[in-house]
Amino acid sequence: MSVSYKPVIWNRTKMIYDGVLLTGIAVYILLFLKAGPMLSSALRDVDLPTQRMRAFGSLALLMLTIVLAIGPISRIDTRFLPLLYNRRHFGVMTAIIAMTHAYYVLGWYFSFSPTPPLTALLTSNTSFTSVVGFPFELFGVFALIILAVLAVTSHDFWLSFLTPPLWKAIHMSVYFAYAAIIMHVALGALLDRRDLALGFLALGGLVMLCTLHLIAGRRETSIDDAACAEAAEEPWIVVGDLSEIAEGRAIIGAAPGGERIAIFRSKGGLSAVSNVCSHQNGPVGEGKVVLGFITCPWHGYQYRLEDGCSPPPFRERIRKYRVQLKGSTVLVDPEPLPLGTKLEPFPIPGELLAASATPAKQGGA
Repeated sequence: MSVSYKPVIWNRTKMIYDGVLLTGIAVYILLFLKAGPMLSSALRDVDLPTQRMRAFGSLALLMLTIVLAIGPISRIDTRFLPLLYNRRHFGVMTAIIAMTHAYYVLGWYFSFSPTPPLTALLTSNTSFTSVVGFPFELFGVFALIILAVLAVTSHDFWLSFLTPPLWKAIHMSVYFAYAAIIMHVALGALLDRRDLALGFLALGGLVMLCTLHLIAGRRETSIDDAACAEAAEEPWIVVGDLSEIAEGRAIIGAAPGGERIAIFRSKGGLSAVSNVCSHQNGPVGEGKVVLGFITCPWHGYQYRLEDGCSPPPFRERIRKYRVQLKGSTVLVDPEPLPLGTKLEPFPIPGELLAASATPAKQGGA
């Protein structure tokens, strides 16, 4: 968190993340241009400018597929969470690669026309009634516009200015961009030539993303359904056993309406807060208590245990919930307290504290 807006608040993790990302991009482009023609007749039979276009175009598709896969795969296996924390950097770089592809296309196919390149791109093909020959370029332009908007508004200033719900809604349009790119490739490059590698990247990537989202959605729905079934039997939600909560960590329950609640254990007490970070709706319960503050794993936003408020000068807040113990069973009231309500952590009795001194390793829900 920062008192003022900065383009990028660099740290060691961000530098490593971006260094690996840039290295991967450079390696892909070099391999595509050098080894690609030796392995694929589709590349061997075209000139260098066309190879360059296809290199950046296929890379943009690959990167966008990875960006959309990071979310569900980190829900399935928490070991992938580090890829999620700086995903915006990945998205901005994807937009830059897509723009580079468009730049090479305009510079090669339309630079020798007396018509301005952009005008020629939008008017040279109007076969809307035919599948073969359909103006697939329009899908590419549509996707590029969305990626550009998302890249420009990726900074926290826009998140604050637009408000988190609107910002999140705008950034969910990345799925429309992905659908447009699939149509752009299917009606363009895949109809124009037989390229098994590109076909696998487009269609295989689509199947993989659908499968990952279905698995992640089914997994989380089953967790929520189990929690809601328990909650229906009594007014307080049964979240789990005290021994399941590691020191400084949390377990996550779900209220009947679907709201997720994180119960943290710290210094002999239990504190229940909303699992949704006020910054980017990050999963607070997958974070930990750092220097006495609940710390969201996505971008480090912090909240006090007693009232769910960020320390001054920050003003972010998340809701608090009442929590109690019945034996060693952890229960939480599904009704949230008003924002900013101060509620001290529920004290863990001494005998339970000693019995659960070495809890099982906690995994994110």
